[in-house]
This record gives sequence, structure tokens and C-alpha cells, in this order.
Amino acid sequence: MPQATYAQKHTKGHAVDKKTSPSWISIARKILDDGMTSMISDIFRVNNKVVLLGASGQLGQMCRMMWPLEGDLICHSRNVLPGFVSFDQYLVSDPTRKTLQNARAIICLSGVTPKHASQSGDAFSLNTDLALAAVRLAHDVGIGRVFLVSSAAVYGRAQGVLAENSVCEPVSAYGLAKLDMEHSALKLANDLGQPATVLRIGNVAGADAILRGWREGMEIDQLPDGHTPRRSYIGPQTLARVLHSLTCAVDLPDVINVAAPGSVEMGALLDAADLSWSPRKPPNDVIEKVELSTKWLERYVSFDAQDGTATRLVAEWHRYVQQQ
Repeated sequence: MPQATYAQKHTKGHAVDKKTSPSWISIARKILDDGMTSMISDIFRVNNKVVLLGASGQLGQMCRMMWPLEGDLICHSRNVLPGFVSFDQYLVSDPTRKTLQNARAIICLSGVTPKHASQSGDAFSLNTDLALAAVRLAHDVGIGRVFLVSSAAVYGRAQGVLAENSVCEPVSAYGLAKLDMEHSALKLANDLGQPATVLRIGNVAGADAILRGWREGMEIDQLPDGHTPRRSYIGPQTLARVLHSLTCAVDLPDVINVAAPGSVEMGALLDAADLSWSPRKPPNDVIEKVELSTKWLERYVSFDAQDGTATRLVAEWHRYVQQQ
């Protein structure tokens, strides 16, 4: 998939107060006179909200609680919940459409994970159906960009640092379904002229199999050099900050990896969380390192050196748990 051209400048995500900006009208007129209509539309769009589809799920709850700008989200759930806009993604009523109209972005967190599938029996193909519905909704009500949440599972058993243009060879049914979702949704978005970006999110601290899935007697593969496998991770607070920044950016590519730079050892995560574990002999096909390249992401979002460390990831997870 070709890399898109990136804007050298993009908005910061702060609302503009016309009362304290007396030159607003003249600035707007100058932009229009210069033919820079896309820029002014992006400036206005930044002042609008973000629609969070599937906001009652695990990642949705993290985003809601850690979102950096209060009042910036319209949270969706299929079920009637206080503070949520409840609707069926496949059949959106006119009043709901008016509520969502001209939002700057939709983030589609709705989907079927392996855990959800095992409990509900839902098919992974629903991921494609829900993504297509999100693209159509964004197009129909005039939403700036639709973000479609995918997974590092699309890369399959590939090792090393994985860039967005790396070959995707998923081996699991979930990874295959997510890759199909990406292709189908991006094709529809292109056909409709609807801006869309797929987010391949790495492991999220507290929504993962290591920290959230910890149990007494947990064993982790120990490699011959004494280390444990490394994976890309991101903390809940950093995830919310990254997603907020991306909804305020312009000229995004079709696909972008979402993770903190670098990778972290599984054992180090548990050590930082003071959770006990035992080493075990790894299978012959163990994947020693899976790291998502964040070069494209870092064109839009800044990180500090601690964001991907075990200590910071665990601290963000604990902060999230304390706020629940």
C-alpha cells in the first residue's frame, strides 16, 4: 500500500475562541482568497467532536476515561447507557444523524475480538460489516475522517520491526478477518471519497494477555539468552492522547501503526507490576520480537523516551484502574 504525502504542518487540536481572536474573519478571508479551502475546513473541523463507536468496550472505556480534552467525545453504545448515544450502526435514525453531523472524526472500536467471539459466538466477519457501516455513516453525515481499528495480528508471524507497507500474512482467523476488514473498508472509503485511516494498534497495557490476563502461576517463554519475548505496547493514557492527536491531523495515510516507540519484554512488564511469573522453555516457533514501526506515527505525535518502558506502561495501567 503506497505511503501518502504528509502535511508538514497540522492543527494542534485547540478550539479557537472568536471573542479573543478579532482577526478571525480577516484570516479566514485571506485563506479563502489564497485558495486554501481545505486548510480552513480542517481548522473548523478541529472544533467539532469525535464519535467513539463501541465506546462501552474495553478500549472504548480506556479512551473515555483518559481522553485529554473534556467534552470532546460523543460516546456510542448499542445498549442504552447514561451519557451515551445509543443506536444501531446499521440503521441510524435522523435525530442521531443530526447529533453526529460534521463531527471531525469517527473512531470505530466496534468489533469482534477472539475473547468476544468465544463468549458470544459472533463471527469475525462482523468486523468488516461494522467497519463498512462506519464508513457509510461518516460519508452520509459529513464526518471529517473515519478511523478503523485493526490489529498487529494482520502481520502474522513476521518478526522484527514491522512497517505499514510490510507484507501482511496473517495466520489466525482473527488476523485474516482484520485484514479483510482493512481492504474492504478502505476500498469503500475510496469509492465514496471518504477520508479513512486504518489503525493497527499494538498491545495496550491493561487490555492485553500479560497484565490483564495475569494469573497465579503464570509462565512466560524464556529465550536462550535469558530474556523474554518483546512486543510493541502502548499505555491507556498515551493511546488516548495519540488518538486525539490523529483526529486533529490532516493528510493521514491509509494505514498507520499505533504503539509507543520500541518494544518491551513480557517479563519486564510483570516485574514492573510486581506480578509473579515463572520461566518456561519456549517452543521452537516462538516469535522473539514483534515491534511495530512508529516512524509514520511520529510525524503526527510526539513521544518521550519513557512512553514505551515497562515502568511507564504499568503506571498508566494503574492510573486507569484507579479511575474506574
